Amino acid sequence: MTAPTKRALKAACERLATTDKALARAYEAIGVPVWRSSPPGYGMLARMIAYQQITTKAAATIWGRVEDFLGDVTAEAVLEADPEALRACGLSRPKVSHLTSIAEAMVSGELNLARVCAADLDSARQELISVRGIGPWTAELFLLYAIGAMDAFPTADVGLMEAHKQLGRYKTRMESKAFTAHAERWRPHRGVAAHLLWGWLNAERARDSAPKAG
Repeated sequence: MTAPTKRALKAACERLATTDKALARAYEAIGVPVWRSSPPGYGMLARMIAYQQITTKAAATIWGRVEDFLGDVTAEAVLEADPEALRACGLSRPKVSHLTSIAEAMVSGELNLARVCAADLDSARQELISVRGIGPWTAELFLLYAIGAMDAFPTADVGLMEAHKQLGRYKTRMESKAFTAHAERWRPHRGVAAHLLWGWLNAERARDSAPKAG
């Protein structure tokens, strides 16, 4: 697991701020964002699957139940578990199926995360998305968090699109295809742009939820 240095992140942020007013405002508000890092492993991928397409609060509750039930969330533990017991934790049937598929790929060696982390980004992406249950969004998050790839980018991330809309002061949020095209100008630092947007959005949410004085 690696993460870009603060110096590299600062240089990337300063460049990004010259390319996009939304990113300039995010950088002005939060400075150099903290890079999200996580050790590569089955548990990391499983958590991403659990968090997909539901609110963070709901996902955290479900994931807590999964951890309470399994203990260490490993491929072997998931394969040994009763799928209906995993469903009882709050996971949807498709998510249980995806967790099982990824676990089977890791146990069989079809998916080798050490190999993924050592590969070039295109090869790493291909190995990840070749496994049923790992889509492009999950693959890009893995490349960001586990490898520290500064240009990995989860293109359909609603949080990124919403943050960009608010920071850019646009009336409507870009559709995924348009947002992906817009993000091309951020290469080779699209992952840094994502962290700027996430960092700003989380800071805003924290401010909104803070107790009001008086």
